[in-house]
Formats: sequence, structure tokens, C-alpha cells
Amino acid sequence: MRNMTLRTQRRTGWRFLWCVLAASGAATRASAQPAERARETDAFVQQQQGLRLAIWDQIDQELTPAEKADFDYGGSYSFHLFIYDDGIESSRTLRRNDLRIWSRLILDEGAHEFYARVITSFLDYNSGDSYDRNDDDWEGPNLERAFYRFDLRKALRAAGREDIDYDLRLKAGRDLVQFGTGLALWQVLDHVAVQYANNQFELIGLIGQTVGSQYDLDRTRPTDRTRRSFFGAQARYLANPRHRPFAYVLWQRDHNDETFATPLQDFDYDSFYAGVGARGELTDNLGYAVEWVYESGNSHGNRRRYSDIIRAWAFDAQLEYLFDHRTRPRASFEYLFASGDDDRLASPTDAIGGNRFDNTDNGFNAFGYRDTGLAFAPVMSNLHMWRAGASFYPFAGDQLFDRLELGTNWFLYFKNHSEGAVSDSTANVRSGYLGWEMDYFANWEITNDIAWTVRGGLFFPGDAFSDQTTRPFVLTGVTWSF
Repeated sequence: MRNMTLRTQRRTGWRFLWCVLAASGAATRASAQPAERARETDAFVQQQQGLRLAIWDQIDQELTPAEKADFDYGGSYSFHLFIYDDGIESSRTLRRNDLRIWSRLILDEGAHEFYARVITSFLDYNSGDSYDRNDDDWEGPNLERAFYRFDLRKALRAAGREDIDYDLRLKAGRDLVQFGTGLALWQVLDHVAVQYANNQFELIGLIGQTVGSQYDLDRTRPTDRTRRSFFGAQARYLANPRHRPFAYVLWQRDHNDETFATPLQDFDYDSFYAGVGARGELTDNLGYAVEWVYESGNSHGNRRRYSDIIRAWAFDAQLEYLFDHRTRPRASFEYLFASGDDDRLASPTDAIGGNRFDNTDNGFNAFGYRDTGLAFAPVMSNLHMWRAGASFYPFAGDQLFDRLELGTNWFLYFKNHSEGAVSDSTANVRSGYLGWEMDYFANWEITNDIAWTVRGGLFFPGDAFSDQTTRPFVLTGVTWSF
């Protein structure tokens, strides 16, 4: 191959074949989500999602640009220790080990890209702390990412053809998909996406489905795999570099199968989302992101065979100011709202314990992600959340601690409907005040290959909780990339 890096030259071709074969084999061996895992709390699922996104971002940043390498491979090992109170047990301890192996092949100066990443995990709980009574558990090897990407403009350049003033890109495979700012959709999907872009607009079309081992929206449903399909389109305006407005439509269809029948209960949740928003800069150093989503469709309430009509919405607004200082301080503020239903008394997301007294479901439920705190970590439904945060690099310029970042986030939580449910089942009092939380973190890139993090949070329950015990959450871990 042409233009191979020195790092690549030291590697033999059979290793690339091994990575690809391992990835394809993992796709067929990927274990289904066991039914027992439904007992894991929504907060735990949110915490694990946040950790995965942070690691994915770090790994993706380490990949060299496609134009600079024809072939490369590598991996990472991560160890993370969790100590937390989930409101059910006063203390749980989990040690998580993740080994990732990835490989990438580039052809025709970036016109064709093949990428695959496999993960194997070992989860080690303290005795009695696991949710499924399995204190030591292997997961995988599973296919975490795998896709093929084609770029028309690069293909024409590689062929010596005349340059064009637009671009057409195709991606097919398993990768993270985000619409808008990620309020309605921020998921790893098996998908096909087509992107057209010129100097004025960007248009994206999407067809995809969930990865079977992912956690499902409805945790009470007796199913062994998640089966949901997505169809959507998004448009972004690119002509103004300071403001990038967008609009999208997204359909989600429920194809889950129950492993056994539940008397007088259906579970299907078919939804439609229409969203508008923008990213950009209000002034120099002051960035913003805003998104509004309307949801419609059909759901099933508690002990119902007939469907309810979904009428829900969500809104999120963020501001971030970057100060001109060598320590790179930044301050941020966010307000998040997700509508709720006052007659969902057990869960804002599940059919069992869900909508009860009418056939209108006002609870917003989607497939996006937001940082809603380390300890409480509520799902975005029936929720008002305010967040204020700040971070900086206190030792900027120091040879050893230059990339050490310190920061904090403070959260305030209220319900949309004080009588409705939130994702934490221990919020058992009909009150709108859920409480507040303070989080602190330190991220240190010790070298280009080793990164360390420590994060701590304290949640102070509000009037909606009969148990007013403060909940701690501590996470520390290290990632070695090779």
C-alpha cells in the first residue's frame, strides 16, 4: 500500500485479517441482553452510557485522518472502578475491564474507508452487589463498531477527475448516529446513511436498527433482544459559519418480540419525532446549542391491549463561554425539559406501571442522551433540569500536568408533573422537587497513550423521596491505548 506509516510497516497483514475475522465472528456471537438485566436501574444504564461515550470520543480522536494512512490498527484497555448508592443498596462496587481492538483500511486517498472495533469486557462486582446475582461476568467479544464509508469527492480526486462543488458520502454499518444535538437520537445503530452537502446545505437520509444487545426503552418488557427500526432525514444550513440551524424528522418502529405473553398487556411503542434547533456562536467565545422536539405516535398504558396516542415534547438549551486565558477556563449552563404524564405512577418509560386513566400519553421518551448527573442520572422524561458547570487546566504549560483538567457540574431537578413518575422508582412521594446534585471531575492525559479520570457526585434527594439519605457516586479509571 502507498503512504504507509512507520507504525503500520511494523505490522503484518495477517493481523489485519485476524481483526476483521474476529469482528465478523463477534457479530454472530454477540450475547443477547438477558432478561435479568432489566432489574438494573435506569441511573446505572445512564452512567454506563456516559462512560462509553467518553471512551469512544477519546478513541475516535486518536484515529489519524483518513488521508494520512492506508492501513492502521490498534487497541485500548480500560479499567474503571465504580462505588455508588443507587437508592436501593446503600453501597455497590463494580470493577469494569474493557479490551478494545480496532483496525482501519483506507483506499484511494480516503475515498473508501473500512473500520471495525471489537470489545471484550469483564465485570466484577463485590459479592451480592450485582443486579442479576452474577457477580463476575464476561461480555463478548462483541462488535462495537464496524462500517464502510465512501466519499464521492475524494474518489473523483483519486481518479484525476475535475473537482466538484458538492459532496456525496455513504456510510453503511454499525456506528454512533446523532440527529440534531442528540436530544431525540444519539445511539449506536446498524444503519445506512447517505449525506449530500454543498456550500449552502447538508442533507442526510437514515435507515437503521438497534443493536440487539442494547438496553430497551421499556425495561418491563419480557424480551431477549432489542429490535427497533429508524427512518429519518435531517437538513442543516451551512452558509453562515456562526449559526448552523437544522431540522429533522424521525420515525421509530417497535419490532420487539416478547419471550412470553403478559395477560392484558401490550408493549409496542411506535414514535415519530420532529425537531428543530441550531448550533453556533452568539458572540466571540460564547457558543450555544438549542433543540426543540415534538413527539407523536402510539404507546400502551398499564394493563392495556389498545394503544394510547403520544403527544409529548422536549427542549434543551446550552451556553458555553471560553475565556481567553492560558489555563483554558470554560463555563457552561444548560436547561433541559422533557414532558411527563401525571398518571404514570410507576415509570415514565415502561408500559407496566405506565399511562393509566386516559388514552393520551404525554410522557416524552426518545433515544437521545444528555449528561443528567453522575449519581441521580435520571432519564429524560417528566423532568426539568438545570445544570451549571465550569472547568480549566490549572497547570497549563507544565511538562507533566499540562493536560490535567479539573471541573464541576451542579444540577437542580424538578418534575414536570409532580404526581407523575420519574425514572428513579424510589421517588415515591407526590412532590415536584426531586433534589440537587454536585459533581466534580479530573481528567488527565498523562501521555498520548495513557489517560486517567476520577469523577465524584453527591445527590441530595428532595421532597419527592421518602428516603432523604445522600447518594454518593465515585468513578475512577485508566485507559491505555496501544
